[in-house]
Amino acid sequence: MVSAPDVHGKSADSVVNPMLPALYTIQRVKRETDDTFTLELVPESDRHKISFLPGQFIMVYVFGVGEVPLSISGDAAGTVLVHTIRAVGIVTRVMSRLRRGDKVGIRGPFGTAWPVQEAQGHDVVLIAGGIGLPPLRPVLYHVLSRREEFGKVVLLYGTRTPSDILFRDELEQWRARFDLEVHVTVDRAQSGWRGNVGVVTTLIHKSSFDPQKTIAMVCGPEAMMRFSALELQRRGVSTNSIYLSMERNMKCAIGLCGHCQFGPLFVCKDGPVFRYSHIKDLLVKWEI
Repeated sequence: MVSAPDVHGKSADSVVNPMLPALYTIQRVKRETDDTFTLELVPESDRHKISFLPGQFIMVYVFGVGEVPLSISGDAAGTVLVHTIRAVGIVTRVMSRLRRGDKVGIRGPFGTAWPVQEAQGHDVVLIAGGIGLPPLRPVLYHVLSRREEFGKVVLLYGTRTPSDILFRDELEQWRARFDLEVHVTVDRAQSGWRGNVGVVTTLIHKSSFDPQKTIAMVCGPEAMMRFSALELQRRGVSTNSIYLSMERNMKCAIGLCGHCQFGPLFVCKDGPVFRYSHIKDLLVKWEI
């Protein structure tokens, strides 16, 4: 049976409904820390394969429970959809109990992306706090696969304690590279920790990058991002060259419901990645 064309000349089957989830299957579950895990998802049908840009997010629906926005932590050039998730609410706690072969619904991708194209020819500084590292990991994959197109590349990563550090094996691999500078710090040291202690902003002055030709991308708790942006400015990085990924309670993901309103903006469609110069005045206001 051939579907009737719609008013735009497309068949009904070819029109994508952004509110209709596609069925995906969990291919692998990996425990990262006590409260954080990674899901690798594959589509039930090839026509539901998702292409995304680093920084975009997906709405993931757990059937019978609810839907949450999740950043993508995998390689944009890969074939598997990867999410690294902290179990902090009803949906994500149920999600943490899912296993290989279970099904979820997927909508997206949505939102703006990290400026990986604009960053070509520049030094790249990535600053992550806690669960803010997963949304930045696709940027690292992109940059390292085209390493000759970028200047210095710096990753600054901070967590609460050493036991909260994500992607430990990859961090060691990245640290071993001669073309990538990696610094990790913790707020509170535990027995055996011999690394940096202190908030992640203390690492900015230790890093070797040229402020005049740097693109900085920052993701983490809002206060951490605000102070990181201020410290980058003190180093001489322009506010137009600093990008932040904001989090808000996103429901529809297409700017209709208003749950993620951020001043005059909607995080789901105007973000989540914003140029710092566009939102710096909003960041200092309470209850926005």
